[in-house]
Amino acid sequence: MPDQPRFTRSTMPWLVEIVVATIARLLYRLQSRGAESLPEGGAIIASNHLSYIDPIVLQLSCPRPLRFVGFSGLGKRHWFFRLVFKLSGAIAISAEDALSATRTIVDHLKQGELVVIFVEGSISRTGQLMKLQRGYELMARNANVPVVPVAHDGLWGSIFSFSGNRYLYKQPRLMRTHVQVEWGKPEPVADLPVIALRQRMLDLGSAAFDERPQLRRHLGREVVRGLARRPWRLEMIDRTKGRRELKAGQLLAAAAALSRHIKRTVPEKRVGIVLPPGAGASIANLAVLCAGKVPVNLNFTAGAAAIKSSLSVAEVETVISADALRAKVKDFPWPEKTLDLATTIKSIGGKKAILPWLLAAWFLPNQWIANMLELPKRGDNEEAGLLFTSGSSGEPKGVVLTHRNVLSNCWQVLSLCVLPDTASMIGCLPIFHSFGFTATMWYPMIRGCRVVTVPSPLDTRGIIDAISQEKATVLVGAPTFLRPVVKRAEPEELASLDLVVTGAEKLPVDLTETFREKFGLEVMQGYGLTETSPAANINQPHPALPSSFGAEHQMGMREIAVGRMMPGMTARILDPDTMEEIPATEQGLVIFKGGNVFGGYLKNPEKTAEAFHNGWFVTGDLGRFDEDGFLFIEGRLSRFSKIGGEMVPHGTVEQHIVDTLQLDQSEGYVVAVMGVPDPGKGEALVLLTCLDLTAKEVREKLLAANIPNLWVPKIVQKLDAIPVLGTGKLDLKGCADAAKAAVNS
Repeated sequence: MPDQPRFTRSTMPWLVEIVVATIARLLYRLQSRGAESLPEGGAIIASNHLSYIDPIVLQLSCPRPLRFVGFSGLGKRHWFFRLVFKLSGAIAISAEDALSATRTIVDHLKQGELVVIFVEGSISRTGQLMKLQRGYELMARNANVPVVPVAHDGLWGSIFSFSGNRYLYKQPRLMRTHVQVEWGKPEPVADLPVIALRQRMLDLGSAAFDERPQLRRHLGREVVRGLARRPWRLEMIDRTKGRRELKAGQLLAAAAALSRHIKRTVPEKRVGIVLPPGAGASIANLAVLCAGKVPVNLNFTAGAAAIKSSLSVAEVETVISADALRAKVKDFPWPEKTLDLATTIKSIGGKKAILPWLLAAWFLPNQWIANMLELPKRGDNEEAGLLFTSGSSGEPKGVVLTHRNVLSNCWQVLSLCVLPDTASMIGCLPIFHSFGFTATMWYPMIRGCRVVTVPSPLDTRGIIDAISQEKATVLVGAPTFLRPVVKRAEPEELASLDLVVTGAEKLPVDLTETFREKFGLEVMQGYGLTETSPAANINQPHPALPSSFGAEHQMGMREIAVGRMMPGMTARILDPDTMEEIPATEQGLVIFKGGNVFGGYLKNPEKTAEAFHNGWFVTGDLGRFDEDGFLFIEGRLSRFSKIGGEMVPHGTVEQHIVDTLQLDQSEGYVVAVMGVPDPGKGEALVLLTCLDLTAKEVREKLLAANIPNLWVPKIVQKLDAIPVLGTGKLDLKGCADAAKAAVNS
């Protein structure tokens, strides 16, 4: 367990110190770990910076007095900060007097003091670890002292942070906030260049995030409490059939009533759900959780064999669906006990069964309702949901997501303020898609942002009309689904949008430019996997620039990158051949750790073992970080061919073909490149296309555009359509089979 910090003397006058420490302990429940590793002599403490009260929290968690370095502009602009600097003995520094301040810092270090430097140079206004400044290296070398990385978690979101794009002027937290401080071990500065220091701080930040009490809670209980806090609020506009408005209390009451029936009649641990995004899917998922069961959202666009395998692995005998959907999905292997959601609710009493729960939502405290449903307070690492991977490169695997996984990802998204409770989000992604499962179903019910549901991401006109008529502010989807929207929508129809978020596949540059030119919107590319619940990285809009205290511009996004790590996550880059760690700025295999990372595949120890390396989740993607912390994904390891000793990226070759031949991809994929065995070069490239292209034409145009010869496909195979999964991704297994068939024909 983390240590409870003891009171210690700081560089402040003792009376001021006692007052400040007392107030801080009234507001925060502070814990720390690792401070016993601090050296006896001088050292630089390299810390992240999330709020104005970081110095108080760090001092309270440290057994030795700390001396802080602060921006001199604060003291020049306001008397309060001048007083704070004077009372605390802080060292003021700015670009104009950097040399003098550096000498002062070195003198204090040589005298054996611990000097805290907020190495980002300013308070983060994104909630993420920003670019680290290099000044600490010079100071540590000149003073011949080690560097101690430290990270704290819990202060972002307080009135003293910039969450919500403002300081101070926001609703204060009513309960004491848990704050965790993680102290690293002292290391020679030669071993801690900026990239290495950043990794240490991410590691410590991840450990601090994992101590949040919220992550040990039960997902169902959190959702019930969230809905019960605002029963009168419009929670969802369901456009599955016509238009239906549902308030938070109605969703909760329907789910509560249904949950009692499921608890009585379904003995199995897991319950299948086959429904499009909408009120029905949300009610069914919450009802299953409230019944003490595990929802299994099944991909009804997958083949019958894959679905049968999923049902068998999950031991699902009961499926909740809708008769209308069953009529459309005729090749689905429906189990004998398949329930129509609407009929089932009517059979348990309909409105009569729902009314008592609706009254309870309106008049009883939210904790009481959760207790009435017998929801445990702790979920933590117990299974909360089961999703099956899309099977883009093989057979689907059952991804077990725990309460901690889903709640971690919800809190990570909340930390970035990209989806505030004022947002109105288009929910069109299938619930069997991990982003639809977490970000457009569970997160809104916990957080309170409105969802406008459209039953299919392929319903382009339905999505455009929903945005226009409901004044939606956030659109999420894979590039495959966004392209038709861009092509068919008029600027005035998307005028209400503030944010467009995309993931699941690489965002083409031309799609970004089209959104910017036609609609004046920047597309925020993110990155994640089913195994990361799903969001691991995301770009976010550049944070606002406060007019006071000389704040400088901070980067929230970077084009082509997939964003910085979500709070609470850390990463490494490995050499894909040796699996040895390499500098994070070099291209290699990306691996992750974090509370949102799953623990393993259901009943598949072999695949689980392959998915982890020394406790780190292996994404299977090649990428690199820049010094600002942005991740660049170069492609999946499985989407590279080794030809003549050179790694050739399939995705890059595809983009060259699209650009060079000026192909139109507005309606979806028109080309896909795959690798097949070749006795001479190791592998050869096969171009799959639904267009009339010849190998000679492709070769001549690529070589004329100075594309390397090794990158030119040897075989061109025409298909009726490029294989695509229901999630919008390329069906890599289907493409591989088509490529092999082309070679053997």
